[in-house]
Parts: sequence; C-alpha cells; structure tokens
Amino acid sequence: MPAAVAGSGDRSVPGEAGRNWSTGRRENPRRRGEFASAPRPDLILLDLNLPRKAGHEVLAEVKSDADLQRFPVVMLTTSDAGEDRLRSYDLHANAYVTKPVDFDRFLDVVRQIGEFFVTVVRLPGP
Repeated sequence: MPAAVAGSGDRSVPGEAGRNWSTGRRENPRRRGEFASAPRPDLILLDLNLPRKAGHEVLAEVKSDADLQRFPVVMLTTSDAGEDRLRSYDLHANAYVTKPVDFDRFLDVVRQIGEFFVTVVRLPGP
C-alpha cells in the first residue's frame, strides 16, 4: 500500500507523502532538519564499494531524482572492470575514474577531477 503521512491539519493522501498542499509541490525530505541549510554540492564523487548500498544503486537513485539528477557524478573506484564502467555510464555517470593505488597520485587525481568539474565545466544552475 502506498505511504501516507497524517498529522494535525495534514491533507495528505495515500501515495502523496511529502507533498506540500499549499504550494502543490513535493518537499524533499533530505532538505529538512539539520540538513535544511546544507550547501548543495558542485560534484558527487561516488565509489562502487559502499558499506550499506552498492554505488550503482546510489547512482541510479541520484539520476532518477529530479532534485539531484543534474549534479555531475564521477565514479571514483578501485574497479577497472568493463562491466562496472559500462553500467555506470548506462546509469548516466558523468565520468568513471579508477582510483590510483598510490596515495599522492590519488590526491592528484581528485584535485584534477575537482579542477575540471568546478573550473572548466559549465555546470547547470544559477
């Protein structure tokens, strides 16, 4: 059964959890509480190997969320497997970078990614 949120004065209906009926727009639950004023990222660096959820799952969620889908996502991972690269691009990753083993080289690669996406690329937004 679809989720419904009920509360004092709440005009929620099943399947419409998070909708603000005064504006008619859906509210983003990630932008509430302590995260409400958090700055938006210019870039998302995402690893495939995460402790609770696979990186491809996170990428699919980001790219299917209207509030997040325009943020560039760079897959930064230890996997050099062709199927991981192909799946990442199929899910609309903006780039796929294999992490260097050497720490100093890793820092250099991260700096280059940041420099490219923040100073060279024209990102959507104001």
